[in-house]
Amino acid sequence: MIALVLVSAAGCGVVGEAGRLPGRHETHGEKAAAGGASAVVSLRRAVLLGRSDQGRPISAVELGNPRAARRVLVVGCVHGDEPAGVPVAEELADGPSPADADLWVVPSLNPDGLAAGTRGNAHGVDLNRNFPGGWRWIDEPGSIHYSGAGPLSEPESVSATRLIRRVRPTVAIWFHQHMAVVDVSEGPKRVEQAFAGDVGLPSRALTDYPGSVTGWENTVVRDSAFVVELPRGATCRT
Repeated sequence: MIALVLVSAAGCGVVGEAGRLPGRHETHGEKAAAGGASAVVSLRRAVLLGRSDQGRPISAVELGNPRAARRVLVVGCVHGDEPAGVPVAEELADGPSPADADLWVVPSLNPDGLAAGTRGNAHGVDLNRNFPGGWRWIDEPGSIHYSGAGPLSEPESVSATRLIRRVRPTVAIWFHQHMAVVDVSEGPKRVEQAFAGDVGLPSRALTDYPGSVTGWENTVVRDSAFVVELPRGATCRT
């Protein structure tokens, strides 16, 4: 259900800067002739964004229409001990390609933390405090909220910023746990409220922390990114 709502959310996004993206390869797509010219209308491909400190791949799946003005990013897991968004993201990546959106799905930004069941990455850094937007030193190494030695000190954060700058999402949904709420403190208000109503979660403004990925992304593409806090427990694929 949540995956289906995410696909429909692409149609609610504010149309941002359109056009082709540098470095995009039109491979593994379905082609259709239009006015005598061949144009890619749908694709599905895996993209390696980078690797974690322990060498695990940080991967995305791009599917849908790469020329669409609406560009949607979904990230299933940022904190390794909050994995419920991973099956949601995987279901999206395996599902039908949206015809009117360029959909990017990252099942896990933190594969080392996910493997270890820890909030932070292999360096013990809370990735959601490691981005440039308002970054400041938080706690010490060993703390669950440690923000790292500096902004973008972690390979996972660097991979995410490169992807966001490349795609410039018009809507981006970042999954966390365990508060069971849609955070409306920042981001696209109309999409947030529609999403909350469709999945049956309350909406509430949560605290905006320094160095968060959504806080930084919203300085790159205004009102694009928001957080969905899933309930406790596992989320099953449907």
